[in-house]
Amino acid sequence: MDTDDPVGGGDLSHHEGIRMGTLADLDALVSLEAACFSDPWSKRSFEAELHGNSFSQILVIPGPKEQPEIPLLGYICVWVIFEETRFLNLAVHPHYRGQGLAKQLILQALCIGIAQGCCRGMLEVRNSNQVAKGLYERFQFTEYGRRSSYYTNPSEDAILMVLDPISKFQSDKMDHLGISGECQVRTLPSSTITTNKGGHRW
Repeated sequence: MDTDDPVGGGDLSHHEGIRMGTLADLDALVSLEAACFSDPWSKRSFEAELHGNSFSQILVIPGPKEQPEIPLLGYICVWVIFEETRFLNLAVHPHYRGQGLAKQLILQALCIGIAQGCCRGMLEVRNSNQVAKGLYERFQFTEYGRRSSYYTNPSEDAILMVLDPISKFQSDKMDHLGISGECQVRTLPSSTITTNKGGHRW
């Protein structure tokens, strides 16, 4: 998992904003994942989330057109399951961290959950990833438990966090995060989604 680490320095002036991911983004997602994680999702995992999982939503931030070697700046994958928005994975390109992209992705994922009637947000984060934990706390997530040796490469406990009710987060209260607070994306129509064959990691 990744967050707004205070590194980077890429120019964001020409990126295209947040949109829903599609199978056309598959190779770019795999490349971004490999650049960010020691235990990355496989291409098959992304295919399952993009096409075979009726609960899954992947949001992406396209890279600047003048930098085709960086097709995606970041992505977030969440499951919208009945009353819950479950955060599975979040990544920001190493050259573009520290510029608010992770916050924007979290914001849009929460907007989708609220729009679909979710009551709470759920996630796991590495015990050592204090930057990520601090970011989620700014969105009003709180720690409620621990899952021993949940992560691999290296083995590490997961901190379990919840935003309950999800209405604790409201877009008109996001000024303290320094982001716009406006939902930019819409979910795909249900007719484009097939049966659930996806997995879970994060």
